[in-house]
Amino acid sequence: MSTILITGATSGLGRYVAFELVRSGHVVLAHGRDPGRTDALVRELRAEGEAEGFVADLASLAEVRELGAKVADARPDLDVLINNAGVGAGAPGADRELSTDGHELRFAVNYLAPVVLTRALLPVLRANTPARIVNVGSVGQDPVVFDDIEFRRGYDGFAAYRRAKFALAAHTFALAEELADTGVSVNVLHPATFMDTAMVREGGVAPWSTVADGAPGALALATRDLGTGQYFDGTSRARAHEETYDKGVQKRLATITEQLLRL
Repeated sequence: MSTILITGATSGLGRYVAFELVRSGHVVLAHGRDPGRTDALVRELRAEGEAEGFVADLASLAEVRELGAKVADARPDLDVLINNAGVGAGAPGADRELSTDGHELRFAVNYLAPVVLTRALLPVLRANTPARIVNVGSVGQDPVVFDDIEFRRGYDGFAAYRRAKFALAAHTFALAEELADTGVSVNVLHPATFMDTAMVREGGVAPWSTVADGAPGALALATRDLGTGQYFDGTSRARAHEETYDKGVQKRLATITEQLLRL
């Protein structure tokens, strides 16, 4: 059985997956932003199995780093990380929002936070191989605009979301190559289209699917050896946006990411 950290576990897909995993005998480390909701979730999970809660606002990179340090210290047996937490497109016509650190919010939470958390936890994961990293992405992917990485021009919430998910996919493929032969796999997943979640409803979209529809892909990648450096649509291998595989794009994204994280 694995020890599995799930970010964004208090609602939506993360909550559903947390219960499926704990009922299967895995130890679930449930991350949430709100202390009350996180505590309530952990109480429910403990009725089914072993669980522990961790609180952090992923819009603050300092809190993301602190989360990584706390998890590494408390659970040196961690062997699976599911980067599930995310911010949707926002309400139709909503203005551009900023993270605690002044980054465009969707890029910060959906891309920068998983990058930082993964880095913080890599030493623990590498010590517990075979280990797995599952990045919850999206079929909606737009190439990032490198000279406007913070989306200051012509902002649109859906486009911001898609750019962040493009970046997450490109990062996944580069990281998989970096971690080749270490025993740590990393894959990116589109769980299902427009699941019935708060972020989808906030965007004014009528749900097309349920979180139960999205769970099988996440569960499979978290618990089975399905290779590394892959993009999955549900439980099926698929192709991400072609530019996410471009080594030049990956390298340029990595350089800009380093610059942003040093600010």
